[in-house]
Amino acid sequence: MQAAILDERKEQIHRTGTDTPCEIACDRDSLAGAVSQRACVFCGSRVVLYPIADALHLVHGPIGCAVYTWDIRGALSSGPDLHRLSFSTDLQERDVIFGGEKKLRGALIELIARHAPKAAFVYSTCIVGIIGDDLEAVCKSVEEETGIPVIPVQSEGFKGNKRAGYQAACRAMFRLVGTGDIKGISPYSINILGDFNLAGEIWLVRDYFQRMGIEVVANITGDGRVDDIRRCHGAALNVVQCSGSTMDLANMMEEKYSIPSLRVSYFGIEDMADSLYAVAAHFKNAEIIERTREVVRQEVSAIMPELKRYQQALAGKKAAIYVGGAFKAFSLVKAFRMLGMSVAMVGSQTGTKEDYQELAEICDPGTIIVDDANPLELTAFLEEKSVDIFVGGVKERPIAYKLGVGFCDHNHERKECLAGFSGMLNFAREVYASVMSPVWHFVPRMHDR
Repeated sequence: MQAAILDERKEQIHRTGTDTPCEIACDRDSLAGAVSQRACVFCGSRVVLYPIADALHLVHGPIGCAVYTWDIRGALSSGPDLHRLSFSTDLQERDVIFGGEKKLRGALIELIARHAPKAAFVYSTCIVGIIGDDLEAVCKSVEEETGIPVIPVQSEGFKGNKRAGYQAACRAMFRLVGTGDIKGISPYSINILGDFNLAGEIWLVRDYFQRMGIEVVANITGDGRVDDIRRCHGAALNVVQCSGSTMDLANMMEEKYSIPSLRVSYFGIEDMADSLYAVAAHFKNAEIIERTREVVRQEVSAIMPELKRYQQALAGKKAAIYVGGAFKAFSLVKAFRMLGMSVAMVGSQTGTKEDYQELAEICDPGTIIVDDANPLELTAFLEEKSVDIFVGGVKERPIAYKLGVGFCDHNHERKECLAGFSGMLNFAREVYASVMSPVWHFVPRMHDR
């Protein structure tokens, strides 16, 4: 029996295998008053900029906004850890009435003197948009006094969504780009955009590129450094993974500095290999291409024996996917297919029409594709399809467990490396452990109710 859908939501849901073309209405503001799986504009900007480890991150707003996004990513640093401190101006009722600019300036002066950051990002929250504090003026004044970049991140907004926050973060970072020295950068060089070093993943990916003979100029933003971002305009190519979060920055750099970009994915054997080959092909260097083949050959041969055992056990099982960026969904569909599993439902918070059309092409007939879902819809779809595992983030976990369904965390809080070739093996292990756990013998599953 198919799940009942509200009329207001029908344009954002599609079932593959029908005569109706996939033309999902997307990139909309969430329905006012409805509980969505999305986050706010401020949260979107914070998750992108947070991993820049040697910068000061100051939230201008009520303390709850800073608490909500404290340590919001499993982003590791190989050096400074200033990013892990969640500073806030802690606006109170008095500040709302009389303005918070004086408090903001005082906080910036004190924090910069105490921590000596390479730069400071100042995030505006919804309340700041209401009271009208002039972030730009305060940041400019403090920058002149302290001598470091103090950058306002205009991320207020009630009705916006996380994607608008991504755009605000890209505009903020672009103010740093082009201010550093680019001498000595190799012609075979890249910036890694859209990887946030969850569980150390960017270190793994950088190792692949270095073995190929390619220099990585800047991580944007996983294990990020302000000075690297300032000189990243000297790289020959931008390699963009989470296109929803950092594609705007790549486009800005292409327009001003003529740096081309490639969209890639590091999840799953197929996409990881294709991404390395695409970068090698861009540089048209025979030695780099041969080294790339050797990297892929070594990595795949190391994981296949164990991976085959999981393929045999998981064949025929069903999965559901709901993630932030649609780029993850493409790779997850392919990864589940490699494990012999089918995807019964797939959705995202910030996908575009083109993303959903591509998903419709690679999914099996009958797959539900959904944009900006809510908990009731997700519950209904999981019950309808009777899935064995649900892949999502922290807000989706309770839905799975209430229904007696296995869960795999693929969001930015996770601590398990899922990128790269070894990450595919970690993913297979986690899926196997979740689906085949004996706990399901003691918990009523959906179809038993």
